[in-house]
Amino acid sequence: MFIVYVLYSERFDKIYIGYTSNLPERLRSHNELGKKGWTIRYRPWLLIHTETFETKQEALSREKELKNAKWRAWIRDALIPR
Repeated sequence: MFIVYVLYSERFDKIYIGYTSNLPERLRSHNELGKKGWTIRYRPWLLIHTETFETKQEALSREKELKNAKWRAWIRDALIPR
């Protein structure tokens, strides 16, 4: 099982979209364990959306779809807590 997830940094008003097969560990990496990469600069991250898929390919396709401008606008309008 693979999970596509959307994170939001309220402090910096940033969105991050990714996929994983181990969501709790991945969230821990984004918020605590990671020592390098884009997400460490915008901590803390809130999990605002998840979608589950049977295959890695399905998850990768959905992740790519969510990263386009139309879906990023949907994320901002529908998912970000205000």
